[in-house]
Amino acid sequence: MIADSTRAEVLLWLFVINLGVAFGAGLYEGRIAIPDWLTTAADGVYHWNADTARRDNTGLRFWVFVTTVPLTLLTCANLLGAWWSAGPLRTWWLAAGAAALIERLLTFAYFIPTMVGLLQAADSPESVAVAQQWVKMNYVRHAVTLAAWLVALKAFALAAAHKM
Repeated sequence: MIADSTRAEVLLWLFVINLGVAFGAGLYEGRIAIPDWLTTAADGVYHWNADTARRDNTGLRFWVFVTTVPLTLLTCANLLGAWWSAGPLRTWWLAAGAAALIERLLTFAYFIPTMVGLLQAADSPESVAVAQQWVKMNYVRHAVTLAAWLVALKAFALAAAHKM
């Protein structure tokens, strides 16, 4: 029983930490990197700068190591751990896992394929429109990640209070 409890606690710890890093890094990328990818000219016209986005290459230089692989695996593992837990912990932990799963599905179904396309796109009104939509949808992704993180923190607090 101790080993299972310790494993569950470590799993939840890793989930909380990874969600926090993903949320913070997403805000950083939105504030620092994306304004270099989607720029505004002096005349107010937006431009998509695929060269800068490719140079930054945040997907392969950062996200794959933080969320694409680790958060996806942690989400699945935490959903399993939550399923086998009991009481209020189970409810909060499942909710956190479900929110993270929604974010993961959005990422794989929309964000990654859209960005792959944008990285190959020339500057045009169409690529600007796609990039602007991607940025707007990214706010939704941040909100879902924040929700998953906060709910996972609640689950962690319950687990600590009851020693899993």
